[in-house]
Amino acid sequence: MNESDITEHADVRATRDGYDEWAEPYAERLANALAAEPFDRAMLSAFAELVRVDGGGPVADIGCGPGRLTPHLAALGLDVFGIDLSPEMIRLARAARPDLRYEVGTIEAVALQDGALSGLMAWYSIIHLPPERVPGVLAEFARVLRPGGHLLMAFQPAGEALDMQPHDHKVVPSYRWSLRRMEELLRPCGFQIVARLQQEPKAEAVYGAGYLIATRNPQAREAE
Repeated sequence: MNESDITEHADVRATRDGYDEWAEPYAERLANALAAEPFDRAMLSAFAELVRVDGGGPVADIGCGPGRLTPHLAALGLDVFGIDLSPEMIRLARAARPDLRYEVGTIEAVALQDGALSGLMAWYSIIHLPPERVPGVLAEFARVLRPGGHLLMAFQPAGEALDMQPHDHKVVPSYRWSLRRMEELLRPCGFQIVARLQQEPKAEAVYGAGYLIATRNPQAREAE
């Protein structure tokens, strides 16, 4: 599958156009959000330590938006770069941190060789994907990670009794996933689950946060 095939999907175009339009307000609203999120920081730190202990290497922040977390991973000692579908998001990321590498790209056809990465972060990056295309993206994550490489995912969680739930989003339609179901989708792609965390909604929030850290199993077979 090549990138030109992916970008023909109407939902991909809508997502790109929506985030191009909302890029500046989005970047301003979330500029200092990490300071108030201890669970975010804890999972980012655990992920970074896993990558460093295993010898380091390239890490991709896929769906990096305006690059708000890429510098944080760099400060944690990772050789990290960002990829995002929205050219406007990438423009803002490059303007804020010209010393870091940012590229326009898609999570459905990552422009990297097999096994190129030691780590991959998908921070709320799958939420706009139609559910039927999520398994293919997880397989793509496995393809670009080296054996033993680490994956960090974050997303709005659905109830554990549910697989997935559509939900409203300011930009384009989105989906919530139960941690259980996401784990079930990761395993056939050759991932072992290392850690899971579900944060309950804050008083002012409708949804909480779900986090998964997984490692690509060197012995895993290709997903069928």
